[in-house]
Amino acid sequence: MHFLTTTDTSSQIYLDAIEIRKIVFIEEQQVDESLEIDDLEDKTLHIVGYEDKLPVCTARLLKKEDDTVKIQRVAVLAAYRKQGIGRLLLEQIEKIAKKQLNASHLALDSQDHAISFYEKIGYSVKGDGFLDAGIPHHYMHKAL
Repeated sequence: MHFLTTTDTSSQIYLDAIEIRKIVFIEEQQVDESLEIDDLEDKTLHIVGYEDKLPVCTARLLKKEDDTVKIQRVAVLAAYRKQGIGRLLLEQIEKIAKKQLNASHLALDSQDHAISFYEKIGYSVKGDGFLDAGIPHHYMHKAL
């Protein structure tokens, strides 16, 4: 697994990230494209994981005003799920958050079906659940 990052919304890396997100969120989960592609695209660091040069997973990172990085738009293509790729992606995110973004905390809004995945790698649920794009979510947090 090879990871590349970009903040350039005209780069191939970004276009690969958008393609994965369109497949996972817009096609599979029926999220409206206007909600998926938002005004934070050019304010976030996009990460794409490549397996044999094929883009298979993505996420984006938003540096908050404090020492927290918000993880958003975590997606793994269906054919590559249940193979440890999500864990590798989150490990890479932690490295980037610490080294490049000087973060001491990570936060994310997990879809409820993915809470156990995040708990296994050290995240904790904080607060009550909520709907985002019609999908149940919970806020989760991890200290680095």
